[in-house]
Amino acid sequence: MKFSRYKRRRGALHSLRSLLRPRRPQQAIHTLANRAILYAHGGDFFPALFAAMDAATTVIRAEFYIVRADATGALFARALMDAAARGVDVALIYDTVGCFDTPSGYFAQLAAAGVRCLAFNPPAFRRLHWLDVRNHRKVAVIDGNTAFLGGTNVGDEYAGFGESMARWRDVGVRLDGPAARELDAIFRQTWARETQDELAPCAGRTTDDGDADVTLLNGTPHQARSVIRRSFSLTMAAARHSIRIVTPYFLPGPRVLRALLRAVRSGVQVQLLLPSVSDMPLVQLVGRAWLRPLLQAGVEVYQLQGTILHAKVMLIDEAWATVGSANLDQRSFHRNYELNAVIDSREFGAQVQRMFTGDLAQSRRLGLDEYEHAGWLARLLAWLLSPLGRFL
Repeated sequence: MKFSRYKRRRGALHSLRSLLRPRRPQQAIHTLANRAILYAHGGDFFPALFAAMDAATTVIRAEFYIVRADATGALFARALMDAAARGVDVALIYDTVGCFDTPSGYFAQLAAAGVRCLAFNPPAFRRLHWLDVRNHRKVAVIDGNTAFLGGTNVGDEYAGFGESMARWRDVGVRLDGPAARELDAIFRQTWARETQDELAPCAGRTTDDGDADVTLLNGTPHQARSVIRRSFSLTMAAARHSIRIVTPYFLPGPRVLRALLRAVRSGVQVQLLLPSVSDMPLVQLVGRAWLRPLLQAGVEVYQLQGTILHAKVMLIDEAWATVGSANLDQRSFHRNYELNAVIDSREFGAQVQRMFTGDLAQSRRLGLDEYEHAGWLARLLAWLLSPLGRFL
């Protein structure tokens, strides 16, 4: 299907399921009638998450790349253990590499309190690729009816504690409705694959009175046709008025780059919000090589000031939004387990637009002249290191 047909097609953004046509049915899961709430800061996300966990009556499924043994991690552990003490079935998946500096006693305490804990893909040197395959998801499902997901790990920097650059800017979303039940199913599939043990599905009915159509993108490693990259490219192609992207790391690859260039050349306003200072300086340096053609084509590039940006959000035509764990880089497309929620809702789109407008007020625009007049050493290093983008 050619690009022009996407532009003409009425309601193209409502047809993500048919546009994607994943090779595996569980890669893109479409649900209707959900409620969606955006949490634009970790200081809003975690109180809502902990309140929902405290109210859980049947199950809690939590899956996070990083779980720290700090103040936020202590509150998280207390909510899990208290739920287990009430008879709630509690299971936690954490990534071995993401939690390499979290003391083993943290998880031993959870296990002793009745929380089932799974370390994802621990070291296995007979499988040399173990280090490269990581579980980068950030999701919690409560009672099969409520779910939280986004880019937020469990740690003080994500919760908004600390000062200046130590306080990160991250985003999460709450989903109430059928999408939560599907996220529970994805969690149980991961658990069964890693442990050869089955978790019981959630019982009871789900809320189904919301206005949000939600497509869950279940990214898995080593897929030539990444479902998350394909969703980014196709929905960029379907944009008629605006594309707004918030990402901490920008290594899009040629296909996403072409989609952005086609959009801006067809008259779509494209705005890209990046961090001014990154927690991954090498990735930021390599990513500069991708900015030049976008700036030359008229893409507006902004850098958020005063904090480390870690949010992963895209908004198309103020109605279609994606929030999740996936970055705009090749690792998220091809090497990690990721989860994104594609949310088609005018109400939710308005929430994202308000957040984006506020962020732009705290950002500085990067112009082509400024980019071209950057130090020759920085431009040379970005060019020399650009092949590393396939692996970062």
